[in-house]
Amino acid sequence: MTAGETAMAHGYAARRTLPLRVEAVRQIRRRRTWIAFGLAAVLPWVLIIAFQIGGASGGGDGSTSLFDLATAGGPNFAVMVLFASSSFLSVVAIALFCGDTVAGEASWSSLRYLLAAPVPRARLLRQKLIIALAYGAATVVGLLAMAWVAGGLVYGWTGMRLLTGGELPAGVALGRLAIAVAYALVSLLVVAALATLLSVWTDSPLGAVGGAVGLVIVSNILNQVTALGNWRQVLPTYWSYAWLDLFQPNVEWRGVIQGAAVSVSYAIVLLAFAFRHFRTKDVVS
Repeated sequence: MTAGETAMAHGYAARRTLPLRVEAVRQIRRRRTWIAFGLAAVLPWVLIIAFQIGGASGGGDGSTSLFDLATAGGPNFAVMVLFASSSFLSVVAIALFCGDTVAGEASWSSLRYLLAAPVPRARLLRQKLIIALAYGAATVVGLLAMAWVAGGLVYGWTGMRLLTGGELPAGVALGRLAIAVAYALVSLLVVAALATLLSVWTDSPLGAVGGAVGLVIVSNILNQVTALGNWRQVLPTYWSYAWLDLFQPNVEWRGVIQGAAVSVSYAIVLLAFAFRHFRTKDVVS
């Protein structure tokens, strides 16, 4: 070994490879990042236009839904947007960023160059996953923040009307909405973990994203099969809307706690498989 190679070996530190700020800058330059942020910023205004054109009407059976109360004030509108986006838009946003972690680099034929830096595989996947989760969370939080602002500007900064009757002060409603958003993000960890695992397995970002979204679709279908009984409680999406229990006069935490436990458990297992597989993956692109 030459003196220069020895100096390079002594100066090498795995913890300094692929800093988070570098990965953050790399990902913020991707077109899909700005498309996701743009959709999050525009969607609340599109929904407001839709309500302005069509208005809100009560259910045909006399019942009241979140959509019926959406125009009652800014807090109600924000909660409605969270409900409307939880089943698809938020899922796609998280899957989009996490499904691109490894498969995106492979499709651009840049993965082997990152590993040749050399960046330890576990560190590379961890750094990319952290940034993917951060951008996914920023998209969801940005969507709800814009919904709160847009709803307040159009419908007023009033208290939040509850489906069960009564009203929450705007400050209390904001605090509960923040907890609901945090829970929604935790429930999406299973989507993020599966998208990451599929991203490690395949060189196709669309395949990883589609597989993660497909999990949600299949889980939602199985959730409608009442014959499964209590077995439905282990489905990844069974507790997706447990955050609705936060918007009652007396908050019920049971569903939120159980839902978070199920999602985190799935995420730990799936991410463990992802890191294990990536450690031995034959990288050729």
